[in-house]
Amino acid sequence: MKTIGIDIGSLATKLVLLDDTTMIDHRVNRSTYDFKRIGSDLFNEILEKNNLKRSDVYVMSTGYGRNSIDIADDRITEISAHARGVQYFYPNAHSVIDIGGQDSKAIVMSQKTGSVIDFQMNDKCAAGTGRFLEVMAHALEVPIEEIGNMALKSNKPSAISSTCTVFAESEVISLFAKGTPKHDIASGIHKSIARRVAGMAKRIGVEPLLVFCGGVAKNVAVKKYLEAELNFEIHTPQYPQLTGAIGAALIAQGKK
Repeated sequence: MKTIGIDIGSLATKLVLLDDTTMIDHRVNRSTYDFKRIGSDLFNEILEKNNLKRSDVYVMSTGYGRNSIDIADDRITEISAHARGVQYFYPNAHSVIDIGGQDSKAIVMSQKTGSVIDFQMNDKCAAGTGRFLEVMAHALEVPIEEIGNMALKSNKPSAISSTCTVFAESEVISLFAKGTPKHDIASGIHKSIARRVAGMAKRIGVEPLLVFCGGVAKNVAVKKYLEAELNFEIHTPQYPQLTGAIGAALIAQGKK
């Protein structure tokens, strides 16, 4: 049975095609301002590539813009989708940290059933999210893909005290103007994110085996500093940005 999971995030739209439990294709693109068009374009592209008709698949949407598209047969919350998606890679996962474009989430699952038993979200402020990292990278004039590796070159991280993105950006610009090395500022930025997200995660009792997913999970410095804050190893799946879409597609298996 073929199912498609579409995870429409604030910054990126992800789409996964499963044949039973085997992932046979996927797509990722910038969400832009037009969630509906991007989601439909990726959907049509993956159908054409795999010689499928609309009637051949059951579609489950999730994410920030899950209600914005009309091609979905059903919808599921991001919390349920990410919990199921990380278990695709790590069946014994106990906890999840997902850092997306506009929010971060911590999730705890039952060891017996795999179902969600508690979660917490930071969705009121961009600090500790992918958007925060993008703003900081722009302030430092560093490509977003390079800022994580740059941070790991520091032995003297700068102190970034503001939790507000606007004020933190002002701090970064001020440090930059004073001649503070970019790698020290970058390290401070990543430590600030890790401290904020780990604090949220600790409040709901995350424990090993913890899986780090979302687009920010590809950032090596955030992972390293999260491990330091939590004091245990965390795991990143092969496709950290796709866990929500994979989870949605897996949940769809029981719907068709």
